[in-house]
Amino acid sequence: MKEFNVTGVCVSNKHYMVDISKKLDQIIKLIKKEKYFTIHRARQYGKTTTLSCIYKALKDNYLILKISFEGIGDYAFTTENAFIGSFINLISRRLHHNGLDNHIINKWEENKNQLNKLEDLSLKITELVENTDKEIVLMIDEVDKSSNNQLFLHFLGMLRNKYLDREEGFDSTFKSVILAGVYDVKNLKLKLRTNEEKKYNSPWNIASDFDVDMSFDSKEISTMLLEYEKDYRTGMDIEEISKEIYKFTSGYPFLVSKICKIIHEKLSQNWTNTGIKDAVKLVVHEKTTLSDDLIKNLANNSKLYESIFNQLILGEEFAYNTHNEITQIGTILGVFREEDGRRIIHNKIFEELIYEYMASEIDERERLTPYNFRSNFISKEGELNISKILDKFQEMMKEEYSNRDKDFLEREGRLLFIAFLRPIINGIGFALKEVQISEERRLDILLTYNQNKYVIELKRWYGEEYHKKGLKQLNGYLESQGLNKGYLIVFDFRKEKEYKKEWIDVDGKRVYNVVV
Repeated sequence: MKEFNVTGVCVSNKHYMVDISKKLDQIIKLIKKEKYFTIHRARQYGKTTTLSCIYKALKDNYLILKISFEGIGDYAFTTENAFIGSFINLISRRLHHNGLDNHIINKWEENKNQLNKLEDLSLKITELVENTDKEIVLMIDEVDKSSNNQLFLHFLGMLRNKYLDREEGFDSTFKSVILAGVYDVKNLKLKLRTNEEKKYNSPWNIASDFDVDMSFDSKEISTMLLEYEKDYRTGMDIEEISKEIYKFTSGYPFLVSKICKIIHEKLSQNWTNTGIKDAVKLVVHEKTTLSDDLIKNLANNSKLYESIFNQLILGEEFAYNTHNEITQIGTILGVFREEDGRRIIHNKIFEELIYEYMASEIDERERLTPYNFRSNFISKEGELNISKILDKFQEMMKEEYSNRDKDFLEREGRLLFIAFLRPIINGIGFALKEVQISEERRLDILLTYNQNKYVIELKRWYGEEYHKKGLKQLNGYLESQGLNKGYLIVFDFRKEKEYKKEWIDVDGKRVYNVVV
């Protein structure tokens, strides 16, 4: 049987795969038009698998030289001679694999150790192209390894010059060159000298823009589930499940496959909305290369961390502007995407991972454990006592934070509650959080615990009129979730506030209102 794959290249006869034929058609059109371009997407976004699919689609009509800079060693980028030797060896393996005539291969490898200039390699490429019957497409994976190396940029400059000369009929070169990596080589910044300001370098300014959407929409996800269903006949509602997977992943390829793999291997093929939520919960709490990268990027870039904090925790809204450095970096790393002109976190799983990371940081600093012992808030039937949780949170805020700096409370208040809630629901519950952009900048938490749903809304005090409006909005949210009871935490940063806790009737719904 096939399996869902989340490591390395996906292979159609071994793995369940999304049908990406429409994306491949767009890429192949670029190749047929002799374009040079970079497939630049975040980590684990299917770049290597895409290159493999291109190879299989074109290998009968073109000579495809698919190589990778992964694992070739730093020595290859120390001198032109070392780089030329490594490049020739990589290409030679592909020429042998494609069954090229030995005479052509021997000519390609001839005197490789005596080639000391990229101009020598340029002549070799011209000779290879002119001595083969098929047009040649060069694909280089994992170019990020060398993208900040001046020698590599000189190599790209050589390919650029050959491309320009070919257009004028002065040279022969590859029909198309495809680079694959996280960064767009065309817009790399390179520090040329120790004391020199970072400059934009354009050794790849001949490259075409790569605008192919490599995320999966729900219809594309359904093609993989349809293939799976033919083997297992689970009776799942493929359309509904595909939409639910997309809702949490926004089509991020690794996350799509990871959720499917967990449901199949760890959740007894529970192909339901509940099963997907359980899988998401496991993804959020599992240490993966992708989650490690996300957290590392937040930890190492204080400006990115601060911007995301303002967006997720404080509810600020940002326009999507690719000229903004933070937006540009976050998009390259896969953290941001654009929706209706707004900058949003790429997917809900990333949101939850970021909440978890930020909440763990504040938990470590603030030591909340004396107040949030899990057993205090769970009934014998396994239900959460949310009103008791809110009471205890109010008690903590009153005893520990009433004298804290107002700026700290305004900034960290909502994160304090998320950190307070984490150990209570950890391992069983799942809290989906969503900022509602409005005058109040509400944070709605949809909490599931042992098949029960709870809605908790967090908002700041902006006066009685806004409070009444907020209660109406919460009532509507409860209606949409089929619930008759909800919970509201009001953060009131006035010194003279009253620490209220009371049940309020709102148009037939009951709301437990707590002021902190």
